[in-house]
Amino acid sequence: MNSRILPLIAFFALVIVLAVGLKISDKKTQIPSPLIDKPVPAFDLPVLAEPGQRMTQESLLGKPYLVNFWGSWCPTCRVEHPVVNDLAKLNAVYIVGMNFRDEEADAVAWLKRWGDPYNVSLVDYDGRVSIDFGVYAAPETFLVDPAGTIVFKHLGQLTWDIVETEILPRVAAMESGS
Repeated sequence: MNSRILPLIAFFALVIVLAVGLKISDKKTQIPSPLIDKPVPAFDLPVLAEPGQRMTQESLLGKPYLVNFWGSWCPTCRVEHPVVNDLAKLNAVYIVGMNFRDEEADAVAWLKRWGDPYNVSLVDYDGRVSIDFGVYAAPETFLVDPAGTIVFKHLGQLTWDIVETEILPRVAAMESGS
C-alpha cells in the first residue's frame, strides 16, 4: 500500500513545486530596476527620420516623460502599441519612443502603419543606450520625473491597467508637486 501512496505524494509535491515556480516567473514584470531613483543614463541619439537632429537626456529636463523601448521586429511591441497610442491621446505625459536595434526604414514604416504615439522617436541602433538603461528585451518602459530621475520601470508589455495604476498617478503627483 505504501508503494502506491509514495509516488502519488511525490507527484503532488512536484505539482506544487511547479505551480510555485510558475507563479514566481509570472512576476517577471516586477523585477526592480537598480536605476529607480537614479538619473537617466546619459545619451546623445539621432531623432528617427530627421537627419542631423539629435537629442540628449538634458533636452528632456523640466517635464515628466515616458521612455518606451520598442522595435519593429518586436511582436510584443505590436501588442502593446494600441495602449501607447491611447495614452498619447490623453496628452498626460510626454512620450519618448526609443527605437532600438532596428533599421530606420522599418521603424518609420511600422509607425506609419500602426500610428505614431511618440512626441519624439530616438534611435538606438547599436543598443548601447538600451544597455545603459538595463534593457535586455523590448518592450520596456521607464517613467522619468522633471529632474531626469527614473521613478518607475515596467518590463514587458504595457497594459492599460499599468497606465492607470502606476503611470498616470505618478505623473499627476509630479505635476501637483507631491
